[in-house]
Amino acid sequence: MPVEFLGIAATNDGSETTPRSGAAFDKEYTLRLARAHEEHGWDRVLFAYGSGSPDPAPAAAYIAGRLDRLQILLAHRPNVSYPTFAAKTFATLDQISEGRLTVHFITGGNDHEQGREGDTLTKDERYGRTGEYIRIVKKIWTSREPFDHEGEHYRFHDFVSDVFPVQQPRPGVSFGGSSPAAYAVGGAEADIYCLWGEPLARTAEQIESVKAAAKAAGRTDVPRVQVAFRPIIAPTEELAWEKAHRTVGAIRRRREGGVVRHHRGEAPQNTGSQRLIAIAEAGERYDRALWTPTAAATGGAGNSNALVGTPETVAQALLDYYDLGVDILSARGYDLLDDAIDFGRYVIPIVREEVAKRDAERGAERDAERGAERGAERGAERAGRDQQALAAVRG
Repeated sequence: MPVEFLGIAATNDGSETTPRSGAAFDKEYTLRLARAHEEHGWDRVLFAYGSGSPDPAPAAAYIAGRLDRLQILLAHRPNVSYPTFAAKTFATLDQISEGRLTVHFITGGNDHEQGREGDTLTKDERYGRTGEYIRIVKKIWTSREPFDHEGEHYRFHDFVSDVFPVQQPRPGVSFGGSSPAAYAVGGAEADIYCLWGEPLARTAEQIESVKAAAKAAGRTDVPRVQVAFRPIIAPTEELAWEKAHRTVGAIRRRREGGVVRHHRGEAPQNTGSQRLIAIAEAGERYDRALWTPTAAATGGAGNSNALVGTPETVAQALLDYYDLGVDILSARGYDLLDDAIDFGRYVIPIVREEVAKRDAERGAERDAERGAERGAERGAERAGRDQQALAAVRG
């Protein structure tokens, strides 16, 4: 199966290790970073969402109108707009990008962050709302006739959009989460299911949970799986680990200085962050290159487990996840621009080459199996004809 790479479409140069040097929305930097991804082998970039951050939709439109190939993953929280309005926004952006849009729906795992924009629903209520919201958006994208909706969270009558996506039947839907409620909604509605980087065994368990949820929802297909990491690469293993420890030190200094806000000093409420903290408490290193102190230093904030090593080591680690069935690999360094360029130059080509080899080998194996099956069938047919001929002679 093909492999894809997702990077980050930040609107400024700040990160967990470095304060931003300018405004929250720096047009020049936003374009420069997106162009670096397009020019160095990435498939798409994520325009993330934060309660006080620049609106990702117009930022995505700005990039879509200036780049030709880079695909867009737009994060969206259902609490910030009515689904009829959002569906038109997404369709318009798909038109601007000429069919390069995927929408990532965020339920929200932290009550305080949701409350910053007036969302007072409980976590379970939010998941119910997200599922209803996605179904409405999908219907608006594909319905040419007016329709009514009477649901638990949304009610409207005689609505039909006058703008439709380029992609047919619709753009892709991306979703993430690590709780049973998340698996249920994403298993039913998502085209892409997003996970944070965990040890291989735990990732395999989550993939099975997603598959089971899709089956329980009556689907005959399953969502594609995306896993996200923070790569820390250098020309040698020694230099990579020195860089990793410097990175953690920088994260801790910024967090201790009160610059980085996340859970207000409290334990995280969302299951994904709880899992990352538990994994970090159980050990620092897993599998080939997974390293957890970056997650521990941020309090399990979002995509925060690292892959540490040379480009070859990190590429092989990513291939381990590919072999589990992960075909979208998300990566974001701590120096957003330089790390995107280095990862694109030195890691992505290795992974793509190895994936092509694996796919060719598997294709050859399938061809050989089919050839053997056809040979066996022809042999059985010849044997049947010979038996018939022998019976006729004896008769």
